[in-house]
Amino acid sequence: MSFSTTNITSPEEIVSSRKSSLLKLLSSLPILLLMADCLGLLACMEIALILRLDRAINPLNPVVDGFVLLVLTGLYLADAYHPETQIAGLRTPYRILLGMGFLGILTSTFIYLSDIWFDYALTGASTLLLILGIFTAWAVTLRLFAVKWLRSQARQTSCLMLGASEKAVNLAQLLQKRKELGRLFVLAEAGQDATRLQDAQINCLGQIKDLGSWSKTSWSAVIAANNSELSESQMRLLRQMRLQGVRVYDLPDIYENFYYKLPSFLLQDKWLAFSDGFDLIPGDFSLKIKRVGDMILTAFLFALLWPLMLLVAIAIKLDSLGPVFYSQMRTGLNGEPFRVYKFRSMYQDAETRGAQWAGEKDPRITRVGHWLRLTRLDELPQIWNVLRGDMSLIGPRPERPEFDVNLKKVIPYYEVRYFVKPGITGWAQVMYPYGASVEDAWEKLAYDLYYIKNYSIWLDLAIAFKTIRVVLLGKGR
Repeated sequence: MSFSTTNITSPEEIVSSRKSSLLKLLSSLPILLLMADCLGLLACMEIALILRLDRAINPLNPVVDGFVLLVLTGLYLADAYHPETQIAGLRTPYRILLGMGFLGILTSTFIYLSDIWFDYALTGASTLLLILGIFTAWAVTLRLFAVKWLRSQARQTSCLMLGASEKAVNLAQLLQKRKELGRLFVLAEAGQDATRLQDAQINCLGQIKDLGSWSKTSWSAVIAANNSELSESQMRLLRQMRLQGVRVYDLPDIYENFYYKLPSFLLQDKWLAFSDGFDLIPGDFSLKIKRVGDMILTAFLFALLWPLMLLVAIAIKLDSLGPVFYSQMRTGLNGEPFRVYKFRSMYQDAETRGAQWAGEKDPRITRVGHWLRLTRLDELPQIWNVLRGDMSLIGPRPERPEFDVNLKKVIPYYEVRYFVKPGITGWAQVMYPYGASVEDAWEKLAYDLYYIKNYSIWLDLAIAFKTIRVVLLGKGR
């Protein structure tokens, strides 16, 4: 079946002339936010000082200037001047709240310990915290409006996809729903079937051989769905477009940047070998820091949560016959098996028929076990596994060896998840519901691969906050 194109006859009908001005505004957005922060911070200091001390501020005072510089540095370190992006899943408002909270604690502690009082009405920690509180509200609100504006402008831009394979069409359908890159248009490969494109209501402009006619259009991005099918002349056109400011992605890049996962069916050995990331390697400094953090936080968590763990143990005993704890063999770092410990959430004879995935309404789960799984509290005894070094607080979920055997056969790159220690919680656990099938294992691995490739302290911090939300809102299973 041949492709039928849309009614569009020229590039000018796709992207309006104001697209170029939009790109200029996007490039100057950090400067605009910086100027707004400077004015906003001075205004917040003025408001706080008038409310507390009935004094006006002197913007030329070196103490005032130093305080402004300190706050702006904190925003810069939190990457608050790129509000459209996330740092490993942590959105800009949350980064601002964390950064300003840390700055408030740090400066207040310094004031009290050194007995230094800010000159010219910046006196005491209470005034300082009031200023930071007002300014934080200003900074967060400003970013929220900036992101809303960026999204409204994105809807008026257009993206070009090269190729119409099944994988490309699946991605196109996702992009059509969320519109991260604006309206989507496709140039198909010769001989590809147009049925799926037509069913998905995706606009087809023609074939990839027509790329030269469309390369001068102001696209927001170009997605090369199959790099191996592009000729040298087409690759040169893509290079020229990229040097002119058009973002060029392949399929893994799109999933990584916009959906925070890496589907294993898109990956190749060459991509894994040469792409950035994958810093959690044996002997790496970040891995050592992660282990030290695990030990400190685990000790703190046990001291904080042991009363709750005692109540859970009592509830399990009162609810059903059997032991409080349940142990099970799992696959750990480098595929080595280890014994994991959990609160028992099933009846004592639940696995007389062998290992099975737990279903959504599994009759083997006890009444108390249902709530333990919903809040993920059944995982708390794994604190002992972290102390022993079998696990980390954050990492891929350890799977049972019985399931691993089959999953390795059907899921490419499945074994990559065992290049790092498994965790009590992780990116897959907070981004995807509890999995109970091979299809779920595919999705969970996509998030695990993203975590392994993009590991950072920021990402671990984002997972920690998302885990708290899962526990409080009961989104586990």
